[in-house]
Amino acid sequence: MSELNRTPLYNLHLELGGKMVPFAGFEMPVQYPLGVKKEHIHTREHAGLFDVSHMGQVKLTGANAAAELEKLVPVDIIDLPVGKQRYALFTNDDGGIMDDLMVTNAGDYLYVVVNAACKAQDIAHMQANLGEGVELEVLDDRALVALQGPEAAQALSRICPAVNEMVFMDSRQVTIDGVECFVSRSGYTGEDGYEISIPAAEAERLCRLFIAQPEVECIGLGARDSLRLESGLCLYGHDLDQTTTPIEGSLIWAISKCRRADGERAGGFPGADKIFDQIANKNYSRKRIGLIAQGKAPIREGAELQNADGVKIGEVTSGSFGPTVGVPIAMGYVATEYAVLETEVYALVRGKQLPMTVAKTPFIEQRYFRG
Repeated sequence: MSELNRTPLYNLHLELGGKMVPFAGFEMPVQYPLGVKKEHIHTREHAGLFDVSHMGQVKLTGANAAAELEKLVPVDIIDLPVGKQRYALFTNDDGGIMDDLMVTNAGDYLYVVVNAACKAQDIAHMQANLGEGVELEVLDDRALVALQGPEAAQALSRICPAVNEMVFMDSRQVTIDGVECFVSRSGYTGEDGYEISIPAAEAERLCRLFIAQPEVECIGLGARDSLRLESGLCLYGHDLDQTTTPIEGSLIWAISKCRRADGERAGGFPGADKIFDQIANKNYSRKRIGLIAQGKAPIREGAELQNADGVKIGEVTSGSFGPTVGVPIAMGYVATEYAVLETEVYALVRGKQLPMTVAKTPFIEQRYFRG
């Protein structure tokens, strides 16, 4: 643990009884004394505060920043409105997903948040491929927290009324108790909420202010994982990787219409031809699906998926008990002929076939605030 990085909130986690574990090169709280299940339920019913400072925060400046970044993603960056955020994917030459990320047009610059485990790779990828005149700054001096849940707006607006004016995927610079912060109304739980970038020196003070609100509890990585799984959201390195295309990953919605084969800015990103072929000709053999267990045993990542004859047809990539839905749930990949709602498949667990049903994701109703 001594070789791991620590976020600006490390001492606060210890003070609050956080159980620290290694994650993506950092010491991070997997849970607090409340426990994973209660933290999950508290976030669904009230508001939870998550430390996500291990994520990479990057600032891109220059007149051509949007056009240059658009060459690396199948997403419309050029016409992204000021103050709006968009989900994007870095693809490789084979159409595989190198990482998923969030991009915001902050007006004078692009603000990019990448996954912790891919941070060094993504920064190197941008540095190598963004053209001249684009300056990349890694924001190492900032913390990042997420305040999530149906009472998140109530809690945060008590301190900063301006956040009430925001809707899902809005981003803006706001002052919270005298501190300039960059806030987006977004998150990774399926609930309403905010992600807040804070100068590292002020992070602990502001977070103490957040958790002093009666709605808010600190939430660890354990509940963060079950919350995102219930909401059908992918975890990079598990549900997505460099061998998986956006089409196989059921992320066609993440390819902007103007970047598709018949769009006005078609292609121009790595792997475009393969991705367009998959869209046009359904030229792929597997698909990401949701699964609900018919029994009570949780089905974990790595479990083999079989058909009734015991033939392997896929694999589970994320699996857990869903505290909100009350049943074990999973995501995984199956051969395309089995990727049909209500199809019965079987997870192989300790030599036994456990029946599961292919189900629609998200498993819960997403409650983003759209105004």
